[in-house]
Amino acid sequence: MGLSLATAERWVERWELQQQRYAVDREERFTVIADVVEHVTAGHDSRPLVVDLGCGPGSLAARLVRRLPDAEIVAVDRDPLLLELGRTHHPDAARYIDAEIGAPGWTWTLDLDRPLDAAVSTTALHYLDRDTLLRTYRQLAALLRPGGVLVNGDHLPQDDTGPGGIAAHVGRCRADRQRVFAHEDWGSWWAAVSEDPELTDLLAERRRRAAPLDTGRPAELPLSAHLELLRQAGFATAGPVWQYGDSCVVVAVR
Repeated sequence: MGLSLATAERWVERWELQQQRYAVDREERFTVIADVVEHVTAGHDSRPLVVDLGCGPGSLAARLVRRLPDAEIVAVDRDPLLLELGRTHHPDAARYIDAEIGAPGWTWTLDLDRPLDAAVSTTALHYLDRDTLLRTYRQLAALLRPGGVLVNGDHLPQDDTGPGGIAAHVGRCRADRQRVFAHEDWGSWWAAVSEDPELTDLLAERRRRAAPLDTGRPAELPLSAHLELLRQAGFATAGPVWQYGDSCVVVAVR
């Protein structure tokens, strides 16, 4: 299933553009995540250990390793096509693991030799239902060293006590000003990918896996629910450190 570098570069470049539609100030969000990881690992370990949850084609891992060139990054995702794009386009950014976050035994596949300094994610964990999310947060808390962090950049709406509609509107206005809606969307990207003969086998494998796994997207949990689940999971503190509209970076400290 190996890909040519040219093919991986083409599709990752298009992926980066289409993802801007779904994360307000996406590049700044990546930078904030790197700021947090750099801060909590400074002076602690010469080779920080970081897991990237739902890594896709390696977008976050590639940016993190530029900021922290000595870090060891373990990048995990269940999508075979996106993983292969990451392995080919960003081969030195991470050790890529094919696993489904939250599934039985998934943490064993990471093959960690020491506690994590950080677990990071961007636009991935909101796909998990409440029970799976709580279980995953507990597993991550157990893997992190004391003082280690979970850093999650995601679309996390406010609950009924906050001005959720206004916050979402502010985010859309920002996206409009950045003209991100001129880029292709998620469906268009996958439709175009399906026409590339070099990706036929990976797409077939993706469809084979999706059939038993995709039972519908769960209701999107608000930011307040994530913070409560993080505290239940054993994190000492948790809260947003950056937010624009519904786009947040949440940090939970072990």
